[in-house]
Amino acid sequence: MTSISTSVHARNFQHWYAAQPPRLLALLIGFVGGVLGGLLGLGIVVLGPFPALVVVAAALLGLTMLTNVIWALYGVVALILLLPFGTMPFKLGLTPTLLDAALAIFLLVYLVEWMSGKRRSFLVVPPHALIALYAMWLIFAFVLGLRYGSLSATLLRDFASMLLSIGLTFIVVDLLRDSAALRRLVLIVLLCAGVQAVLAVGLFLLPDSAAESLLVRLSRIGYPDGGVIRYIEDNPALGERAIGTWIDPNALGGILAVSAAMVAPQLFAQRPVLRARWLTWSIFSAIALALFLTSSRASFLALGIGLGLVVLLRYRRYVPLLLLTGSLFLLLPQTQGYIERILQAFQGQDLSTQMRIGEWTDSLSLISRFPLTGIGFSGTPYIGLYTDVANMYLIMANQIGLSGVVLFLLAMLGIFAYSRRAWKAARASPDFEAIHLGYHIALVVALLNAIADLYYFRLDFQSSIAWFWLVAALCLASSRLALSVTPRY
Repeated sequence: MTSISTSVHARNFQHWYAAQPPRLLALLIGFVGGVLGGLLGLGIVVLGPFPALVVVAAALLGLTMLTNVIWALYGVVALILLLPFGTMPFKLGLTPTLLDAALAIFLLVYLVEWMSGKRRSFLVVPPHALIALYAMWLIFAFVLGLRYGSLSATLLRDFASMLLSIGLTFIVVDLLRDSAALRRLVLIVLLCAGVQAVLAVGLFLLPDSAAESLLVRLSRIGYPDGGVIRYIEDNPALGERAIGTWIDPNALGGILAVSAAMVAPQLFAQRPVLRARWLTWSIFSAIALALFLTSSRASFLALGIGLGLVVLLRYRRYVPLLLLTGSLFLLLPQTQGYIERILQAFQGQDLSTQMRIGEWTDSLSLISRFPLTGIGFSGTPYIGLYTDVANMYLIMANQIGLSGVVLFLLAMLGIFAYSRRAWKAARASPDFEAIHLGYHIALVVALLNAIADLYYFRLDFQSSIAWFWLVAALCLASSRLALSVTPRY
């Protein structure tokens, strides 16, 4: 009904437009063009050329998202991958982020479809019960933890955003009832992750001063205004790390690793989402190169395990290719420093790993004091206690207790158990099989990466949290479609 109403309004506007005198139309076009040009000029003066361009692009994206809920979802994915920390250039009490705005638009358009009668049934799958139980435990731990600290507007906004991200697992499953939409989402991820990879590599190759001068132009929309270039162990002598528009190299590494895992089955699919297979390989190679340059060892190893699973589960004839690639990585002179840092990590010899070990030790001490419910999100009961630790499962245990960790792991097991039921059905369609496999390998990579990073749970990294739960939602949506019908394109 919404699409019919939209087409009627469009025809009415066309008839009105055709009936107007040419001079009036010229005046209207000139007026609208002048207003838009004036606003653009004002934005360039106030914000600067690059931030103004970003705001204009975001505004156009927002208008497009308002027209279609699927496009709204694409907009959320694009903002997560390309401008994760962008904020509005104004304040409304709090400064809303671009992701906040995108998620709000997505939710609004989705609710409008319900109110207009376009949607009449809500689809759920068995793992949703476990995810809902986990979300309720989060709320319980959040409220219980308020005794250790005061409630701020920022904390409340961040926690609500986390719950909304978890809610994506319900909305996306209900929304994506067409397997073609899942295919297009892989394409969106491929293109956006490719753009982020090119940005990361390009900024890495530029002189530090030039790269920083470009990145600080984003300070008008919430990015840091200096000190953005990152180095291994914060020591310029050890080498630079790629950051892209994510600023944090480990967070960027996690996003690139998960994106690459989602795309990896497309390298061997009978009909990849990009018809030109060479282009798929080129973009995947750019993502892998950018990941390598982040020096995020946890993300790199997680992707390596993910690629091994892709080959072993479905494409065993490519095992020699995987072994050859691994051998080249071990033997090339350009990778020896990277391999040495990986070995140092396993031996606990480098500064980063030693700091992680110290954090893990302190975290285990905190967990022993508050094992069941943790200490929440608002503060700590004793001076000297801290919850941030480079391990998602430990920071979870710190803040929501071992009970919350168990509920989270049960939710993840529920997703994989559901996918196991769907795997046979998914294999009936070779094209859909690659998409279904890619989503689940991406979730595996995220869970592995989380052993040495915390960004999928840390409240001030909302883009990482949203990305994690969006991947989980896509796993559920692809499994539901595989079990309901034979996917067709």
